[in-house]
Amino acid sequence: MIQRAAASLLGGIRRVRRVFTRLDREIIASTYVKGTGIEIGGLHNPLRVPRGATVKYVDRMTVAGLREQYPELGKKKLAHVDIIADGERLEVIADDTQDFVIANHFLEHCENPILALRNMIRVLRPGGIVYLAIPDKRFTFDSGRDATPFDHCLRDYREGPGWSHDQHFREWVTSVEKERDPSRADSRVRALLAMNYSIHYHVWTQTGMLAFLIGVKAEAGIVFELEAFLQNGEEAIFVLSKPREAS
Repeated sequence: MIQRAAASLLGGIRRVRRVFTRLDREIIASTYVKGTGIEIGGLHNPLRVPRGATVKYVDRMTVAGLREQYPELGKKKLAHVDIIADGERLEVIADDTQDFVIANHFLEHCENPILALRNMIRVLRPGGIVYLAIPDKRFTFDSGRDATPFDHCLRDYREGPGWSHDQHFREWVTSVEKERDPSRADSRVRALLAMNYSIHYHVWTQTGMLAFLIGVKAEAGIVFELEAFLQNGEEAIFVLSKPREAS
């Protein structure tokens, strides 16, 4: 039912979207990003915020640690890490303190994406926004993987993600890294687990992303409004807002 609702909603959004083909990340940000806030996992591609907005960067380790974790980024400049925290929990950030939370290409790295979204909403002031860009798996190295159903994410949220943790790493090794030999796959999974490598735990198509957000409101009881949606190349951009008064 949730997937059908998302597909129906998407049909209407697509008809509107054709009018706004020149929109991109920065133009969307210039409309919605104001005041002071945070960006989670900015790495080498932090969002350019409009003049007057102030952003602090949150990540799970220092820049030196991130360079060790992601050698493929080479000498690319990384955003300075102002706050070290678990991006899913934002445990050092108080409730109702941020005007915006930016999380581009982050939600797919979350073991518990519903919990992550709950905490992004939690730290917002009433009226604040969450700015999300999520890759569409069809256009990335995740194209061979099955899209994550909402029920999987809901179980992660209700039970904790431990039940699915190792299977995600195996899927990553076999479907993304294309390792077919069982012995080498086992070895590679153990290596990634040992370094706590940040894989894409969950993947979505455009319709699946909308189904996820609809499900979060309907099944997890997290209150927000969908302010904007845009397909932007291989990603979809969503702007969510925290109501000024709880509904």
